Amino acid sequence: MNRFAQLWRTSTVRLTAVFIVLFVIFSILLLTFIAYQSSIQIQQQQTVAIDREVNLLKRIDDNQGIRAVAIAVARFAALPGPGIYYLGSNEGLQIAGNVSNFPVNVLRDEGVFSFNYDRGGFDEDGTDTTRGFAVVRSLVLPSGLRLIVGRDVVERRGFTVIVFQGFLLAVAGILIFSILAGVITARRVLKRIDAINATSAKIMSGNLSERVPVTKRNDEFDGLAESLNAMLDRIEALLQGLKEVTDNVAHDLKTPLTRLRSKAEAALRADTSPDTQRAALEVTLTESDKLIRTFNALLMIARAEAGAPSGAFADVDVSEVARDVAELYEPAAEEAGMTLETQIAPSVHLRANRELIGQALVNLVENALKYYEPAEGKPGRISIAVSGDRSRVLIAVADNGPGIAAEDRPRVTERFVRLEKSRTEEGSGLGLSLVAAVAKLHRGELRLEDNSPGLRAVLDLPSA
Repeated sequence: MNRFAQLWRTSTVRLTAVFIVLFVIFSILLLTFIAYQSSIQIQQQQTVAIDREVNLLKRIDDNQGIRAVAIAVARFAALPGPGIYYLGSNEGLQIAGNVSNFPVNVLRDEGVFSFNYDRGGFDEDGTDTTRGFAVVRSLVLPSGLRLIVGRDVVERRGFTVIVFQGFLLAVAGILIFSILAGVITARRVLKRIDAINATSAKIMSGNLSERVPVTKRNDEFDGLAESLNAMLDRIEALLQGLKEVTDNVAHDLKTPLTRLRSKAEAALRADTSPDTQRAALEVTLTESDKLIRTFNALLMIARAEAGAPSGAFADVDVSEVARDVAELYEPAAEEAGMTLETQIAPSVHLRANRELIGQALVNLVENALKYYEPAEGKPGRISIAVSGDRSRVLIAVADNGPGIAAEDRPRVTERFVRLEKSRTEEGSGLGLSLVAAVAKLHRGELRLEDNSPGLRAVLDLPSA
């Protein structure tokens, strides 16, 4: 019973039931209309036949006399079929015909009448034919004889019965097969839904590797399963990333916080000189600034990935942004023994967030400065290039530093990923993560390419 209730609660069974009811109602109306129209057509044909025979017999009576009309009525009466014929005197004496037991009003009045009558006898198969139902036209001929011509309509009623019997059988078959089809379909739907529920239960119990099974039918349930599996893959990746971020945040923040505490304790000692206290405060400020920069980077990445930057999108002159960044970092490059070159096409516009585009450029240039390793006969070089057309805008920052190995490039855009294993160098591992998030926010991508030597980072963004 519970299974039946579960089946009944499915949309498939309910929709099937609704369609069955609608189809049965439509079938009843359609077949009723067909049967009614068929009966009307048969009745009209019988009426036309009766009028035609009455007119023929009247002409015979007018032209050839009583004997000829009596012979004609006798011949009509002898023919097999539903025809009813009577020719008699006004006193009720029958001259010719195949039916004699008429109601009194039929023998007395003129017009069209319908009535039950006794036919008498049995058919060859033994069916009782003693009762009949007739529709007749009664009139007095010019010769003074009473003429009655009509049809037995039992066959017409039999036709209607046959139609409705066929209809009832058809409806019964439709109901049976529709119910079976609905139950089978609902069971298949429930089986697929049960598989999804079972997978969901396993995932909620903590097994994030479970996925909804996908069949080879390529139907809407497979489409739903693929979408759910893609969502589960994304959730698992996010949770894994969250775990890694949590671990890295704990590792990266533990050291500066420990230094802050130790410096504060040292400054609070009674025998500490003012110079030592001042130095401790300066270290505290430096470490605090690093922590603030880390949290600011995390917040900016979160805003970019959420698609809700602090400023609304607007038309941005990327060429101007790149020139401002180049002008800002040119002194720092010279101080580091590097040259900063630009290849910026004029008036390259993009609908974007100016702050994030600028921050992405700053991060790329700072990375090039940070990882530059001076070498004899190998002057450092940073190149900022901007180009664009109607479909794409390319922002590239290239250097001739150590670069990034091809196998490490896919993971360096993850948060807190640092290729320096000891994690003693300054930095948080969030620079390229922010650049990648900005590219994604602008429906583009960040490509890390070999500059031979060095690294070429390209922001490939759609211009529209």
